[in-house]
Amino acid sequence: MRAALCVYAVLINAAAFALFALDKSRAKRDMWRVPEATLLAAAALGGSLGALLAMHLLRHKTRHGKFLFWVPTLFLFHAAAFAYLFWRTG
Repeated sequence: MRAALCVYAVLINAAAFALFALDKSRAKRDMWRVPEATLLAAAALGGSLGALLAMHLLRHKTRHGKFLFWVPTLFLFHAAAFAYLFWRTG
């Protein structure tokens, strides 16, 4: 169970980071963008750390109120849930 939880966490956070990076890249080139709902969904599904890192490292979506509220809030929730599940399961 722990291994599966860790693999999921790595994959979903990598995917969230990649989505934010793709959106940033497309924004610079004035191309089709990744919908904000998709970015927030990736964060909500467990990718909040990847989203948070992308926001800070890529300086992307840092002026949008819903991202400034939801991504850190989801990160706190996910960190607590991950810690609980990681230490509770064997």
